[in-house]
Amino acid sequence: MTVQIAHLYALICLGIAFFQVALIAGAPLGPWTQGGQNDGALPASGRVIAAVSIAVVLFQGLAIVSAAGFPGLGWPRWTGWVALGVSVLSLILTTLTPSARERAVWAPIMLIQVGLAGYVMIVTAGG
Repeated sequence: MTVQIAHLYALICLGIAFFQVALIAGAPLGPWTQGGQNDGALPASGRVIAAVSIAVVLFQGLAIVSAAGFPGLGWPRWTGWVALGVSVLSLILTTLTPSARERAVWAPIMLIQVGLAGYVMIVTAGG
């Protein structure tokens, strides 16, 4: 069950990565990201942030899947704790964003991620 929960976490991470790809490609999703400061497509600096976010979110997904014991990864356990910490930080920042649209969409998703990652890290703590 823990591996399946980790897979769900990773699937959400993959969805977020695809959202970031859409931002880089110029999709007019500015109100739903980066504080909602842009009405349409992100400027170049926002697209760079989106590109960095892809690497971070993919790291998070793989770290939690590895922490759940998925064969073949074998990452150090601390990477799962880092992924959980990034998820908690993302939840905090999302709840503090001035953009109501960003908060309405991403706060529930971040809360689910924190719950999933927290579950995996706590359940696997003894092993």
